[in-house]
Amino acid sequence: MTGLVPTGLRVSAALAWRFMVVIAALYVLIWLAGYFSHLMVPIAIALLLAALMAPGVERLVTWGVPRGLSALLVMIAGIAVVGGLLTFVIIQFIDGLPQLQQQVSDSLDQIQDWLNNGPLHISEGQLTDFFNNIIDTIKENQSAITQGAITTATTIGEILTGLLLTVFVLIFFLYDGAGIWRFVTRGVPERVRDRVDVAGRRGFGALVSYVRATAAVALVDAVGIGIGLAIVGVPLVIPLSALVFLSAFVPIIGAVLAGTVAVLITLVANGFIQAIIVLAIVIAVMQLESHVLQPWLLGRAVRLHPLAVVLAIAAGLIAAGIAGALLAVPLLAVLNAGIKSLLHDEETEPEDVDVLHQDATDVPEGEQDTKATWEQP
Repeated sequence: MTGLVPTGLRVSAALAWRFMVVIAALYVLIWLAGYFSHLMVPIAIALLLAALMAPGVERLVTWGVPRGLSALLVMIAGIAVVGGLLTFVIIQFIDGLPQLQQQVSDSLDQIQDWLNNGPLHISEGQLTDFFNNIIDTIKENQSAITQGAITTATTIGEILTGLLLTVFVLIFFLYDGAGIWRFVTRGVPERVRDRVDVAGRRGFGALVSYVRATAAVALVDAVGIGIGLAIVGVPLVIPLSALVFLSAFVPIIGAVLAGTVAVLITLVANGFIQAIIVLAIVIAVMQLESHVLQPWLLGRAVRLHPLAVVLAIAAGLIAAGIAGALLAVPLLAVLNAGIKSLLHDEETEPEDVDVLHQDATDVPEGEQDTKATWEQP
């Protein structure tokens, strides 16, 4: 009876049901990740921070400092740096707010004068009716606005809880990352455990390289755009530069959005000509990033195609919002390095390769420090 079914149809049916099983498994994994997002996101962010701080911990350990004290010192230094930067940015924002308000007021007066006396010839009565309609709309939707404020307060509480969980998890990642990884690999069959161990270490090495390169790119973006804003005379230069730095951790999209905010603030506060100048500065910095920094730093670190980066960000944004967009590319980098390692080791006979004691020259570029990062001394 089976012989009556064409070979092409049998092969298609076999591929189809296997494809459906794979899609169903992916759907369940994504659903579980979304359901436990309040747990998964802090763990993922802690892993990113561990990739940034772990080399510092290892350096202190090599200098003879106990691992626990090394992790504590690096954590304190990181919190001090972040807290100091946030305090500085907030102070600069408060100091620059009166200047921004004055410039916005002057710009609004100029816009109103142009609407009255320019080519549109809009009368004072029409403008008054327009603003009255806006006020009436706000009053009519006051309950929705109040509900939104309550939702925002709840979200702030969730963010603070997530931050505390992130710090807690980060402490254990820095102190006993190697032990945690060994515990995870115990669930892998012993026949392939060494291969998975090496793939995981290489994946973490790619993550370390990605975080370092992204931080360097973000710093260049923030400094370049910040200098341009200072030259033009835009208020709130420091907060806008900080926004550019943070946004640049979402590749391609983040810096563009932050630059757009800078252009809009310049348009409102300084006028059209200055906004065009700031737009030119943002475009120049973006060109430097995309043609020089991204290929030189990120390209060497993770070797991801720009199309894959954009699709990963879009998928992360759909699945988990801003947090998904932030974590999508690092996850892709880790998977890319790990899968490449597994495929490479599959092409080599396991008995001919000592995967746990490779020479550093046998490890791909950007992954040489992976083993030292995760192993206890």
